[in-house]
Amino acid sequence: MAQKKAPSGRKSSVRTARNASSRPLGFYLILGAITAAGVGGLAYAALRSGPSTTVADAPVPVTPGSGTARGYLLGDSAAPVQIVEFADFECPSCARFATITEPDVRTRIIETGLANLTYFDLPLPQHINSQPASNAAACADDQGRFWAMHDQIYARQHEWSTYATKNPKGSLRAAAQAAGLDLRAWVECYDSRRHQARIDANAAEAGRRGVNSTPTFFIGGKMYTGPMTYDEVKAAVDSARAAAGAAGSDTSR
Repeated sequence: MAQKKAPSGRKSSVRTARNASSRPLGFYLILGAITAAGVGGLAYAALRSGPSTTVADAPVPVTPGSGTARGYLLGDSAAPVQIVEFADFECPSCARFATITEPDVRTRIIETGLANLTYFDLPLPQHINSQPASNAAACADDQGRFWAMHDQIYARQHEWSTYATKNPKGSLRAAAQAAGLDLRAWVECYDSRRHQARIDANAAEAGRRGVNSTPTFFIGGKMYTGPMTYDEVKAAVDSARAAAGAAGSDTSR
């Protein structure tokens, strides 16, 4: 197939320069706007692609009490480092962390005593069924089965989420059964919504700490936003342990 012959030498350069200089100013303004938007989008994507550290942590209330923020503790309460997680049961990134990353965190960090983990539920308003899920998990805690229910809720997110159903109770009940709960007691608790004050208080605690997305973690006095990998959690725990050791040395002098 014949091809169009390309112009050569100085004539080609002059023609290209003329074509460029003859374009209207609006063309360059539009091109500049598109470039700026692209750069901005890439910067936003970079910021969202991994965890970032920002603000200092604060003491976490873990003692029981009506209407006070009270997370769900996993591991040794006296562990040298505390991992605090704010998460939404209907948040896909939270589910990814819970089902893919967290098993390694439990086995290699929590169970070895390097740190403990405290979970605060933060139902986001756009996830309508997240409130019932928090209610379901709080009722499981009455039977000492919060973490078993936590795992079932995240594993079955596709069954009870806002996109799947307008009435999540049946799917959450199935999760409760799989978690080994006394269903009669669980249903009575679920229907009474007796733990709503705790759920609201946990959300308020998130606001007090400046949390505006899920999942968000606090490790060693630093806030990490976005889903973390195991290596990132381990590095943050190691850093917190090193800092705590240095602080202990300073204190003993």
